Amino acid sequence: MTAIAMAEQERRQTVTVLFIDIVGFTSLVDELDCADVRALQRDYFGLVSDVVRAGGGVVEKYVGDAVMAVFGTGAGGFGAEAAAAAVRVGLSVQEALRGHLLAGRFAVRTRVGLATGDVIVDVDATRDFGHGMISGSVVSTAARLQAYAPHDTVVVCAETRAVTDQLVAYQELPPVRVSGKPRPLDLWRALAPQHARTAKRHLWAVPAAA
Repeated sequence: MTAIAMAEQERRQTVTVLFIDIVGFTSLVDELDCADVRALQRDYFGLVSDVVRAGGGVVEKYVGDAVMAVFGTGAGGFGAEAAAAAVRVGLSVQEALRGHLLAGRFAVRTRVGLATGDVIVDVDATRDFGHGMISGSVVSTAARLQAYAPHDTVVVCAETRAVTDQLVAYQELPPVRVSGKPRPLDLWRALAPQHARTAKRHLWAVPAAA
């Protein structure tokens, strides 16, 4: 592939990455037949992916019980609304799972972590199941934040909170020291969407080509 073709296929931009997983999944599946695990995963992945797509995100991958989704890769580019959509999706998934029995049997709790930052986006892979769709340290940050999130909460990094402050109400949490990061990360818990206090829109990247 020529350098020009690579440049057309891949671009650098800001996105918000969402990670969600099931609390205690390993212990749960240790007690189950593999067919039951598959039924649980099918129901769970279907529910999560439906909410992600409805919120304007793209499912990047499924790993075990984790779902990774990306927001801000669409034709409108990245902005406050794209990041806020990611937060709303995290809250909506947890609301949809509340009282829901996966595969008709299993009640689960989840943790959600979101981080915002620059990545390289593979335009041709910007679709569900797009292997290697994005590359950047923000992916590992979102995954780490998810691991440190209290059960049944959505937590975000300082960048996500800053860009969505007019659209989402937050509660500040104690900073967390994350493996591989040189400094503790500021952490914010998303409480609920709120109406923008101003009409200001943050555009951190050039909109994607149609």
